[in-house]
Amino acid sequence: MEGSGPAGNPAARLLARLALLAAVGSLVVLLLAIGDGGLKVVGAGFLGLVLCAVGVWWFVSRRGAVRLFGALLAIAAPVGVLVLFAYDGLWLTALILCLCWGAALACARAALRRSRPKRSMRAVPALPPKRPVLIMNPKSGGGKVGRFGLVERAEELGARVVLLDPSAPADVAELAREAVAGGADLLGVAGGDGTQALVAAVAAEHDLPFLVISAGTRNHFAMDLGLDRSDPSRCLDALTDGEELRIDLGDVGGRAFVNTVSFGVYADVVQRPEYRDDKAGTALSLMPDLLLGEGVRRLEARVDGTPLSSQQALLVSNNPYVSPDEVSGAGRRPSLDDGELGVLGIKVEDAAQAADLAVRGSQSTALSVLTAHRVEVTSDAEEIPVAVDGEALRMPTPVVCTLRPGALRVLVPRDRPGVPAPAPPVRWRRVFDLAFGRAERPAEASS
Repeated sequence: MEGSGPAGNPAARLLARLALLAAVGSLVVLLLAIGDGGLKVVGAGFLGLVLCAVGVWWFVSRRGAVRLFGALLAIAAPVGVLVLFAYDGLWLTALILCLCWGAALACARAALRRSRPKRSMRAVPALPPKRPVLIMNPKSGGGKVGRFGLVERAEELGARVVLLDPSAPADVAELAREAVAGGADLLGVAGGDGTQALVAAVAAEHDLPFLVISAGTRNHFAMDLGLDRSDPSRCLDALTDGEELRIDLGDVGGRAFVNTVSFGVYADVVQRPEYRDDKAGTALSLMPDLLLGEGVRRLEARVDGTPLSSQQALLVSNNPYVSPDEVSGAGRRPSLDDGELGVLGIKVEDAAQAADLAVRGSQSTALSVLTAHRVEVTSDAEEIPVAVDGEALRMPTPVVCTLRPGALRVLVPRDRPGVPAPAPPVRWRRVFDLAFGRAERPAEASS
């Protein structure tokens, strides 16, 4: 039936055809401009990208004069390309090429997004809890608990609030267990994702619903649950008008995680006490030793049956991101109940590999993108740094990451922003098939 599948989606087919038309348009512009410097535009742009990547690599991996030269090169390369275009009168050709290619990519992503069947986490109706207990950190997110009146609002809705004392570090997992022993039928947290994970583990252990209140700094977990991050008080609506999601819970060395576990360079950096006050300065001072220093240690990992050797950084996520580009502050996981870990490994040892990564992206040999049910990380050290949901820890090797499918019951408001469909990576064969009504290949659908 028309419109019943990806190949029969009229809007997706139209967008795919527009993407191909824009891509062909960019080639036509290039062919027409060959005699007027079209190849120079492409060659200069490519060279500028490579030199900028090399400059960035030298900046982060070296010290002294080489670092300074790298910074100058990273800035001078794109500026030089723009100056060349202006001097030779090629700026209009370059602008038209960029607009055509940008339109092609935008239409292709929109077409692929529309062609995918909408996949959302299954929500079921939930009864309001009778004895909810919420743990709140008044310092989290720059004081969001006080700024949004979360304590007062929660108590109005019948919840008991345990307010942490910033001057006296507390064992939040133990506080959660005490709440369960006292008869709590729901546990919730207003705080960062590291604190969320600790209390979520207790809730999963006792099969109690868990309430996420987006009072942290970045609130990645709340974002992927489709909660309102701009107003954490709206998360409390779940206490009276909520529904329940069954999601997966990650486990690393016996500790729960809700977002990601990082090994290698990032995990080494966050171990330093000065990192909290000066993130950029601390990272820049440590990077040369962590990337190329004599005492640097590489990670070995086994991702299900696939070995990854000599990795500089390894990131394991509770359910995969759509693409490596999504593993950032704005990145999202489309679902949290697929039962798989996402794995991203990085190995960049010289300027050539940095340039290859900049040009080829996720197709570069410097990047490994996998999914798995079990990840085992080893090293020549007995103990390695690990960052669990942003928290700095040290764990004995080997460190094993697994997933507990459907282990966590999460109570969310029925009225919430939701999770928008993320833009899939552009694969032109799929765009071509979509444009001309061909059925999607099984291997491509699974990717």
